[in-house]
Amino acid sequence: MAERIPILNIEVDNIYKQDLLEKFTSGVLITPNVDHLMKLQKDREFYDLYQKAEYITVDSQIVKLALKFLGTPVKEVITGSDFFPSFYNYHKNNENIKIFLLGAAPGVAKKALKIINDKIGKKIIIGEYSPSFGFEKNESECNNIVDIINASPANVLVVGVGAPKQEKWIFKYKDLLPKIKIHLAIGATIDFEAGNVKRAPKFFQKLALEWFYRLMMEPRRLWRRYIIEDFPFFFLILRQKVKLYKNPFEG
Repeated sequence: MAERIPILNIEVDNIYKQDLLEKFTSGVLITPNVDHLMKLQKDREFYDLYQKAEYITVDSQIVKLALKFLGTPVKEVITGSDFFPSFYNYHKNNENIKIFLLGAAPGVAKKALKIINDKIGKKIIIGEYSPSFGFEKNESECNNIVDIINASPANVLVVGVGAPKQEKWIFKYKDLLPKIKIHLAIGATIDFEAGNVKRAPKFFQKLALEWFYRLMMEPRRLWRRYIIEDFPFFFLILRQKVKLYKNPFEG
């Protein structure tokens, strides 16, 4: 296991992406950003799942800057959207890796499947399913998804339905998916792979402004998250810096 660095009430892996690709043969990957860290202050179930994940990598330049401010810099930002294409390219000649995509709107995962397989030159993505809105509350649909995945030869499951829904779904059903050895919780990555949603240009990413680009693209959906829900993050980091931060789920 990699060295872990504390930030607020969780710890993140201090690891390079290449090292993660080489070591990651089983387990669950979660990639926290500012929104995750704020949800983790209120959602006890989400917080408890974080304690079970084998790999937790920094998904945000802002979180990376916060860690530097705290005096514990992380080696590399490893976003889900960067890690997944690196993962399937790393395993493009590995016949033992077979990936199933779960997430995105109807038709999007199917489009991502075709694009990735065409890019790799073989069927590394062997199945997909785009769930209905609110599927996580529909036990019948969830059991159907489990049956579909189990009927496939997949041993890697990519779940992109947003946090904390995707993480909660993975941990609720992972024991019913015995063939799945690797679980990736990676948000909007399926949309990015399908070309359904465009990622921020590298310029925005390097300047820790990817959130601003996404806000400009989807202001109605994202303004509350970025402007209201996530802004207190900076005050919490300052409290951690002066040793006044307390984990809301301890003591």
